[in-house]
Amino acid sequence: QNEKRLFKRKTILFIDEIHRFNKSQQDTFLPHVECGTVTLIGATTENPSFQVNAALLSRCRVIVLEKLSVEAMEAILLRAVKSLGVQVLGQGNQHSSSVTGSSKESSELPVYIEEKALSTLAYLCDGDARTGLNGLQLAVQARLAAGKTTLLSFTEGCSVSGVLITEEHVKEGLQRSHILYDRAGEEHYNCISALHKSMRGSDENASLYWLARMLEGGERSLYVARRLVRFASEDIGLADPLALTQAVAAYQGCHFIGMPECEVILAQCVVYFARAPKSIEVYRAYGNVKECLRMHTGPLPPVPLHLRNAPTRLMKDLGYGKGYKYNPMYKEPVEQDYLPEELKGTDFFKERRT
Repeated sequence: QNEKRLFKRKTILFIDEIHRFNKSQQDTFLPHVECGTVTLIGATTENPSFQVNAALLSRCRVIVLEKLSVEAMEAILLRAVKSLGVQVLGQGNQHSSSVTGSSKESSELPVYIEEKALSTLAYLCDGDARTGLNGLQLAVQARLAAGKTTLLSFTEGCSVSGVLITEEHVKEGLQRSHILYDRAGEEHYNCISALHKSMRGSDENASLYWLARMLEGGERSLYVARRLVRFASEDIGLADPLALTQAVAAYQGCHFIGMPECEVILAQCVVYFARAPKSIEVYRAYGNVKECLRMHTGPLPPVPLHLRNAPTRLMKDLGYGKGYKYNPMYKEPVEQDYLPEELKGTDFFKERRT
C-alpha cells in the first residue's frame, strides 16, 4: 500500500500452490485484489473450480497451462544438448562395442547422444521439461562418471572415439527403464486394448498386469476408470448388471482420492470384471438398431399415434394418444404394438447375418 501511495509502484503477488490455502485464508486476498493493492497470480496443479474460493476466482482470469507436446520437448532437449556441446547422432550413424577408459579421459572426449534417445526422453518425461532436462543431465553425468568410450563410425568413413549416450542410458537417468509407456502414442492404445481383451478373456492375472503397466507408467486413473465403465455394459452387460454399478463406483472413488491411493480400487474392479460372466446381448442388439437406422431408405417412419403424448386439446383432436392401453390398469398382458408399422415383428436381439 505504501509503494502504491508514495511511489505509484504496483505490486505483483505470486502464490505458488495456492490450493494449499483453505477457503478462509484465501478470503484475506479479496479486499487487496479488489482495491488493486496487489496483482495476484496464483499457481495450482488442481482444478481451480474446486480448490479456489469462488469469490476470488470470479475476480481472476484462469489460464490453463497444458503439458508440453512431444515436439516442444524435443526442441527443448535439442537446445539443451547444443548448449552442453553434445552432438546428436542420427539414424545413419553407427557405433561399435564399447571399450573402457578412465573418467578423466572420457570427460575430455566428445559426447554424443542418439537421436532415438532424445525422442524417447521426450516421450517418457510426460510433458514436464524439468523432468526431461534432469533425465538428460543424469544420463550425461552417469556416462562421464563411468568413463567408457565408444568407437563411432560415420557415413564419410571416418571413425572417432567418444562418450555415447543411448536410449537405455536415458531410461536409466529417468529411473523408469522397466516401464516404457507413452500416454499419448501407440503404447497407450496397445495397453488399454490388452487390458480390455484380458478382462474379456477372464484372465485376472493378465488384467492386473496391464492395469499396472498403465498406472505405473503415468496413465491417468480416470481414463482407465472411464474405459471400465464402458466395458461393464459392452462385455458384461446383463450377465451381471452389478458390473456397471461397480464401474461407476470405481470412477467416483478415483475422482475422490486420486493416485496412488485409488490404484487398489481400479485393481478390485478389474479383477471383478475378469471373473464376471460375459454377455454382449445388449451391445449387439443396439448395434442391430443402429444398422437398421443406417440402412433405412426414405423418411423414417413416424411415431404411431397411440404412443404420442397429447398435452393440448388440439393434439387430442388430431388423435394423439387415441387407443393407447395403460398397462398397469390391466391384470393380463396387453396386446399392443410399440414399433412403427414398417418394423412390426422385428427382433433386434436375434443375430443378423449379412
